[in-house]
Amino acid sequence: MSDDAGRDVEADADGPEPDELTHTTESGDVQMVDVGGKPDTARRAVARGEIRLGASTIAAIRGDEIGKGDVLATARVGAIQAVKHTWETIPMCHQIPITNVETTFDVRDERVVLTVAVETTGKTGCEMEALEGVTTGLNVVWDMVKAAEKDDSGRYPGTAVEGVEVVEKTKRPIE
Repeated sequence: MSDDAGRDVEADADGPEPDELTHTTESGDVQMVDVGGKPDTARRAVARGEIRLGASTIAAIRGDEIGKGDVLATARVGAIQAVKHTWETIPMCHQIPITNVETTFDVRDERVVLTVAVETTGKTGCEMEALEGVTTGLNVVWDMVKAAEKDDSGRYPGTAVEGVEVVEKTKRPIE
């Protein structure tokens, strides 16, 4: 199934109604959703985002000339670590078995695009893990290049993390 933008979306017939709050009780208390009765399924989520950088910073990344080290390798490790620790940073997020993480960097003229694909087999999806991977990976890029991006007043006028979104979410029965 696809949404209006042509992205894959998950049809979840056993899920809540769109206006039903799943993380609060009728009295307003916060709760973790009970997924114990759901069957295990193979799930995949892909998220993407980008960091806008100056042209000279992009050239330094391409030339491996950033003083802190290999920007993309470090960001890849950060993204994977974030995926694995999502349940520790997002309240009410289930700890899930991560079966695969793929990170792809696309270094463009004035931006780095990061795509993170996460796979799991379990009772709940992995889109939060994919989003955490993207945002942390991009923050690692920022941390690695901040000396090159900083202006004379110590600010980052042209640097921005943008467009973070889930671009794919699938679920299929285990074969």
